[in-house]
Amino acid sequence: MRALVLALTLLAGCAPLFGQTLAPGVSQAGRFVWSLDDDTLGGMSGIEISDDGLRYTALSDRGTLWQGQVQREGGAITGLTVDLTTRLRIADGTFVEGRTADSEGLAVATDGTVHVSFEGLARVATYPDVTGPAMRLPRHPDFDAMPSNGALEALAVDADGTLYTVPERSGRPDRPFPVYRLRDDVWDVAFAIPRDGSFLPVGADIGPDGLFYLLERDFTGIGFRSRVRRFALDGSTAETLLQTRTGRHDNLEGISVWQAPGGPLTMTLIADDNFKFFQTTEIVEYRLVDGLAD
Repeated sequence: MRALVLALTLLAGCAPLFGQTLAPGVSQAGRFVWSLDDDTLGGMSGIEISDDGLRYTALSDRGTLWQGQVQREGGAITGLTVDLTTRLRIADGTFVEGRTADSEGLAVATDGTVHVSFEGLARVATYPDVTGPAMRLPRHPDFDAMPSNGALEALAVDADGTLYTVPERSGRPDRPFPVYRLRDDVWDVAFAIPRDGSFLPVGADIGPDGLFYLLERDFTGIGFRSRVRRFALDGSTAETLLQTRTGRHDNLEGISVWQAPGGPLTMTLIADDNFKFFQTTEIVEYRLVDGLAD
């Protein structure tokens, strides 16, 4: 039985095997597998791409942050160079470790400030300098009751610097996912996202269109399937842009939505390989055209 499960997981982690459902105007624009001779590369839980599509920030769930350049040909990713690799720190300057680790959500503000959400000790931290200590932010009272493996998985920041974070689990199958908002150092719940099937939130971003994009994941037992929905910032006008079948992609956990001047709206998604030899740090991109970027 274990051999069968391993074989099926290997199959699900390979190149795309099955079809998927795309909204009108959405198309896949490329796929790239990131690999380096570096044991710290893996467990990717977040990614941010610059507006010109040529720079990236990526986050591992083990507290490592990567920054560098994106190489493209014909718009598709062909390589990533590494300018900086750094391990995150807590506010006292020591490295994240144990309960203070498990970095899951990534958001980069317009001024370059990096924000990270954590599951181990549920919190959001700010890094004016990613090589320096974290800057403490307030914590919502709900954070204390969140399970260590179901807390603040997704994080996004809008053009005004307001932060939005979503836990991976809501507590019950019939309970919506709260979207917590930090504005003027005060947390509230901006809106709630209804649960739809067995998908769970794993990544978020606010696009240049001002809409909230949510990446969701479902493990079916033989592999992963993914979904991207987007909402207005009051939770209305929900729209499903992408839903894959099992095995189409690996364990997608991070999402960045960006748009180069004159270009289409692009979603860049990155997979967490769980540091397993049979999974990949896969990066896939989807473009949104036919007026969806308006």
